[in-house]
Amino acid sequence: MFELVPWERTKTLSKLRKEMDDLWGRFFGDAGFPIFSEAAWAPALDVKETKENIVVTAEIPGLNAKEVEVTISGDLLTIKGEKKQEKEEKDESYHLIERRYGSFSRSIRLTTDVDPKNIKASHKEGILTIILPKSEKAKEKQVKINIE
Repeated sequence: MFELVPWERTKTLSKLRKEMDDLWGRFFGDAGFPIFSEAAWAPALDVKETKENIVVTAEIPGLNAKEVEVTISGDLLTIKGEKKQEKEEKDESYHLIERRYGSFSRSIRLTTDVDPKNIKASHKEGILTIILPKSEKAKEKQVKINIE
């Protein structure tokens, strides 16, 4: 047997709207562009801090080290590059394109002073790793406070 349950219009419509918004968000992305847009991609980053360094790791699949530029200006670290789309052959027709192409630029404001002369970057299997050693001045700023 079924039990009659009152229909809560507001709750049901709110849930439906949220599900539709989520669906459109997954398709069009945060910027409102379709996922296949050339203007909507940038590499994912991880930034971690150790006692001695700040380490930035970026996913740049399909790019080699010569196609990426890393610069630092003051406290701003910038990673730039361009991923070019492969040329389409005459007898091919795409049914789905999910890989993203185009220029990108990611900038990170550093929260501590780094030694620009000793920054190292490496690229291996689509992962760019940038090691930014902290300056001696920044290392000295860390003061342990005793708790009574």
